Amino acid sequence: MSVWLPTATCRPETCLADPAPEVSHPRRALRLTACLAAAVAGVVLSPPVRLLPYGGRERLIRLWARVLLRTLGVTVHLAGPGARPSGAGGGGVLVVANHVSWLDIPLLAAGRPGRSLAKTEVRRWPVLGPLVAWGGTVFLDRDRLRTLPDTVAEVAEELRSGHPVIVFPEGSTWCGRESGRFRPALFQAAVEAGAFVQPVTIRYRLADGRPTSVPAFVGDDGLLTSLARVVAARGLVADVTFLPPIPPPAPRATRSGARRELARAAQAAVEGIR
Repeated sequence: MSVWLPTATCRPETCLADPAPEVSHPRRALRLTACLAAAVAGVVLSPPVRLLPYGGRERLIRLWARVLLRTLGVTVHLAGPGARPSGAGGGGVLVVANHVSWLDIPLLAAGRPGRSLAKTEVRRWPVLGPLVAWGGTVFLDRDRLRTLPDTVAEVAEELRSGHPVIVFPEGSTWCGRESGRFRPALFQAAVEAGAFVQPVTIRYRLADGRPTSVPAFVGDDGLLTSLARVVAARGLVADVTFLPPIPPPAPRATRSGARRELARAAQAAVEGIR
């Protein structure tokens, strides 16, 4: 078990049992093919795109993320100030969201691209692993607690540079019905950089409005199994709400108290709309 963050109690056999309408097998095959083409295009184009000025790079990433989600049959609804390029005050913002699925990463990129924090295992994922690595993802070894201060320092430096960083402070994916506590460690980066924190709520539902756990990526669920479940779903909708940013704490606040305060405030904001 990781010493860095807890493991969610959600399991595929108990949390992914909700029935959902499905598309035909030919439609699933078409979605998979289109998704693979979009992912490969992202890998191939990542090096030249990274050479572009930040504004142009951000627009292309937003476009690519929306195309990728569309190939998977996911309809995306973005709301709130951070869903616009000029939202959330611009610049170095620590974007924090509840964590349900691997889909959460392109969902946030569709609204507010930034460097993401991910576990080291993601680097080994087929196709998506190289893609997120080329995207400048900060990888965290959750089994080596001594690497945490270096990770916090790297995130803080990125924030000082005026770029957003995306973090999932629950530390593990949950089914959407259950959720975990926002761990305060990575909020230390916002404290050190004097950066705003922007909470984001991610919810998945079907076209008829029913909540669904189909996209959840929990327990020993495999990436390919999860992908197959997503492309089979009919009418999958993702609601992404960017909430008002939380200002950095007062300079006189203690470092440990400040990060805990930010974590509690961000979680309260996210849970208030879920």
